[in-house]
Amino acid sequence: MARFLTAMKFWKKIASEAIGAEIAEAAIVLPLVFMLLLGIYWFGRAYNIYATITHAAREGARAATAPTAALLGNTPLTAAQVATRVSEVLQASKLDPGQVTPLLPNPVLKDCQTGAPVVPACATSPAICFATNVRLNDPTTGPAACGVSVSFQYPYQFYLPFTSLNGQLIQLKADVQTTGED
Repeated sequence: MARFLTAMKFWKKIASEAIGAEIAEAAIVLPLVFMLLLGIYWFGRAYNIYATITHAAREGARAATAPTAALLGNTPLTAAQVATRVSEVLQASKLDPGQVTPLLPNPVLKDCQTGAPVVPACATSPAICFATNVRLNDPTTGPAACGVSVSFQYPYQFYLPFTSLNGQLIQLKADVQTTGED
């Protein structure tokens, strides 16, 4: 019985002192801090993937507008060749090109000379949409700028337990238009 009374005194002492309050506060605050750190990680990863796919689209557009060597016949790149370039950039950043899905540019692209709507050619692996000789600006404000368009989207899934974002799949979009290089 003396042992029981000693144990009760010990627990009463802990409960009455600040140490018990600190444990309770830590039990409330630590999960919130942990969720904040997880959120920073997952949003940072989403931003990293967005920057990577935008870079891949820029590289595809740059490759499409760069002059080709005379040995290759000075022919422009095809949608498949641009898709290969995008795929190489994605693989260099450890992203799976097989997860890329097509994205049709919005607003609709227009032909540089005629102004007629242009439907981009979408490659199959990775599934990027590519169009050449498209109008990049509004010709009423100045001379028409012509160039290429590369667009696609990449899936990203959040893992934030106990939030509405847990398991949410979003499509990160990359849509790049650029003029030709001289």
